[in-house]
Amino acid sequence: GPLSERPLMEVRLGELHSWISTCNFSPQGLLGAVQKAWSSYCAKYIHVRQGGPAGISMLLAGYCLLSYGWNYQHLKQYRWRKYH
Repeated sequence: GPLSERPLMEVRLGELHSWISTCNFSPQGLLGAVQKAWSSYCAKYIHVRQGGPAGISMLLAGYCLLSYGWNYQHLKQYRWRKYH
């Protein structure tokens, strides 16, 4: 199909710039992309017939990484330093 309708995982590296230029970066387009990503994540990992802990653990790990990233500057000031 057309380049704009392909998912990101099916776009080749040489076509990535063209694929990004076809994306809609308006607030409504970004909100639609987030909703589509969330619904596909829920369909794959959360709303399954015999789901395991993978979906919830991925959310928890993502939150931990995001939280560490937000607090990195604060944590960096208080780490132990070795003075020579």
